[in-house]
Amino acid sequence: MLEEVEGIVQGHRDGHGFVSRDDGAPDIYLPPNEMRAVLHKDRVKVRIVRSDRKGRPEGRVVEITERSKQPIIGRLLQESGVWLVAPEDKRYGQDVLIPKGATSVAKPGQVVVVELIEPPALFGQPVGRIKEVLGEVDDPGMEIEIAVRKYSVPHEFSDACVALARTLPDKVRPQDKLHRIDLTDIPLVTIDGEDARDFDDAVYCEPASKGRGKTALKGWRLLVAIADVSHYVETGNAIDVDAYDRATSVYFPRRVIPMLPEKLSNGLCSLNPEVERLCMVCDMFVTEDGEVDAYQFYPAVMWSHARFTYTEVAAILGNTRGPEASKRKERVQDLLNLHGVYQALLKSRHKRGAVDFETTETQIVCDENGRIEKIVPRTRNTAHRLIEEAMLAANVCSADFIAQNKHQGLFRVHEGPTPEKQETLRNYLKASGIGMSISDKPAPGEFQAIAEATKDRPDAQQIHSMLLRSMSQAIYTPINSGHFGLAFDAYTHFTSPIRRYPDLLVHRVIKAILAKSKYQLPTLPTPGEAHAKLARRLEKNLASRVANPETKPKKLNAEGTAWQAAGLHCSANERRADEASRDVEAWLKCKYMREHLGEEYSGVVSSATSFGLFVTLDAMYVEGLVHITELGGEYFRFDEARQELRGERTGIRYAIGTRVRIQVSRVDLDGRKIDFRLVQEGAGSIPRLPPEKGVGRDIKPGRADFAGRSDSDAGAGVAFKGKVRQQRSAAKSSRSSRGVEKVSPSTKKTTKKRR
Repeated sequence: MLEEVEGIVQGHRDGHGFVSRDDGAPDIYLPPNEMRAVLHKDRVKVRIVRSDRKGRPEGRVVEITERSKQPIIGRLLQESGVWLVAPEDKRYGQDVLIPKGATSVAKPGQVVVVELIEPPALFGQPVGRIKEVLGEVDDPGMEIEIAVRKYSVPHEFSDACVALARTLPDKVRPQDKLHRIDLTDIPLVTIDGEDARDFDDAVYCEPASKGRGKTALKGWRLLVAIADVSHYVETGNAIDVDAYDRATSVYFPRRVIPMLPEKLSNGLCSLNPEVERLCMVCDMFVTEDGEVDAYQFYPAVMWSHARFTYTEVAAILGNTRGPEASKRKERVQDLLNLHGVYQALLKSRHKRGAVDFETTETQIVCDENGRIEKIVPRTRNTAHRLIEEAMLAANVCSADFIAQNKHQGLFRVHEGPTPEKQETLRNYLKASGIGMSISDKPAPGEFQAIAEATKDRPDAQQIHSMLLRSMSQAIYTPINSGHFGLAFDAYTHFTSPIRRYPDLLVHRVIKAILAKSKYQLPTLPTPGEAHAKLARRLEKNLASRVANPETKPKKLNAEGTAWQAAGLHCSANERRADEASRDVEAWLKCKYMREHLGEEYSGVVSSATSFGLFVTLDAMYVEGLVHITELGGEYFRFDEARQELRGERTGIRYAIGTRVRIQVSRVDLDGRKIDFRLVQEGAGSIPRLPPEKGVGRDIKPGRADFAGRSDSDAGAGVAFKGKVRQQRSAAKSSRSSRGVEKVSPSTKKTTKKRR
């Protein structure tokens, strides 16, 4: 009997699809004819009928068990008298027919939200009605309006939440201060970015010692004060329900969708300067070696004595007699004390071997209309690292406090690399001739040692990138198995309850322990199907996380199961927020690059795959694809061990870190894709890795396995240039032309198709 499985349909813009199985096993391929009666995100039961030549399962839909309730966002069009909506998310694959009486007040070309009336059938398109008109496609902020609906990001607070927020006080009342330590005379300060609007944390440090006489232990007293959101957001009330549903604030360029109403996030719970605020304090004694020797938690009332920016603090620490320091004379010594404890904590970081790779983060600078003006690197200075180490210390104390008191709670768990990723990394390190590798049970220090030993090599960026890609993603779970990257036995999130729901839960647990009681999770809404796939995957990974039967966690009881469900929900919403933010940034970058079609730039290969090279531009920090068919007149094969493409005839190699010069050839706004072509010799310099001996060997092409790269994007026949070009041509003809601009390689003139 052929195997039948259930899962969620994941459409593909080229017409086929996949079924993400509930059991977490590899996805099942659905050919285009099987996608005619189903839509992206439908729940189906499929029968595995065969395997393709790569051994991947192919399925046939036997039952549609549940239609997705997700509304479809797209542009209203009228073609030959027929109204239809072309989905913005091309994974839906089919335009939605709109009856004449269901167009609402929408006009042709506008972006609308569609509710399905009739699902697709084998010989009929889906039919829907317009539920909401978002506006014109070029309206400022439209990309954000699309993203929040595309990813089901809650963006409007419930009426009950808004009404409850109105009843909250505007300032700290006398009754709020009861049973709290008065810290208003302690010069706590906040240190954040220039554009920060809410302030979760404040810090203060002074020299201290423990004990007396010659045996006294010298060090620092470090106070980390965190906004006491839990005082105002009571378990199970309307604000709490909305906060749980969101689970995190979502950050877009020029806009934030907060987890809490503005009255709390920017007002009552924000540690604004020179006003009283309620806080939870982690009061630590840190030794000169950076070890937290003692700590205590307590509720307090504080007064922020200054609002610093990272840039300002870095300037003061760099020159205590400079103009910035002269404006803040009364706080300079406090900042020097903070720098002293930071240096001590840094010793501890190095000692335990925590992973600390330097990566380039970027910031999108927009104009008043929300369009990109420029993309600049976001540099991390000493002040960033200072605050980071202080927050890490408080988070570790929080995790230890919960674990020592044997109370249920959410830990932030980061597992080491899987055996498969370990093997891939070992093969790469060996093939690259680095002379170092990782053990069967690698420690974080091994990764850091490789990074340190190779930081001056020409291919350092490539090596560090491979080290990072071997890591797992961190999740929230009640089962503590440590944080691999930070090299902590126990770690949680305590320091950002304004923008992260897990931190709010941690605060409630700590308060319950201090009150010698027990915190009970409320009965909160079940997360929607939008997160079910990830939740099931995370749950499966969690169950198989510990390979050693002796250390495998016991089966969770009812309370533990509830905490696990909360952790999965928060983890899934964190991923959702990241995906929505990336989608908006990708749209903005595509819009930006449409103005630079035909222009040439230098860049560096950020990843090599079986279907081409992803290149990040030096000047703009924008990534695009150089397809394998654009690499020249020879055959290229993908070497999985070295993570590089190499030419069979010349032996030319392209790997991560290879410098290239490209031309912007095509921008697909709807697909969020940018295509480059290499500038050939004579038109620009293309530094490449030199050929190696034995380049004509038949190296089996590997599959792309990088975050954000769809397996289905990989060209199947990288060994045959002609075949690849045929596939690419077919793929181009099957794509929707809306929002696509490209440049002719000979004339460099932009050709604009219907948007």
